[in-house]
Amino acid sequence: MEYVYAALLLHKQKKEINEANITNIIKASGAEVKEAQVKALVAALADINIDEAIKAAPVAVAAAPAAPAAGGKEEKSKEVETPSAKTEEQAMEGLSALFG
Repeated sequence: MEYVYAALLLHKQKKEINEANITNIIKASGAEVKEAQVKALVAALADINIDEAIKAAPVAVAAAPAAPAAGGKEEKSKEVETPSAKTEEQAMEGLSALFG
């Protein structure tokens, strides 16, 4: 996961996403660099428009717990709809589109 974060950091800073830059970020974080993963990520991102992939990726929003009602009485909270397995599958499809 740190390799993806490194690529996103480079993209955010408008730096070239290449093996040397990703390797430098991973080393700076204190993690061990696996050259095969670096090469695979750079190759996977070569033909990807990251801005478009980010816009197309679904966003999951967690519902905040309801605040207690005024007067100190807590109302029974309504059931909060949780993300379904289908939504999680869609999120994974969005991520796979981002990274080939």
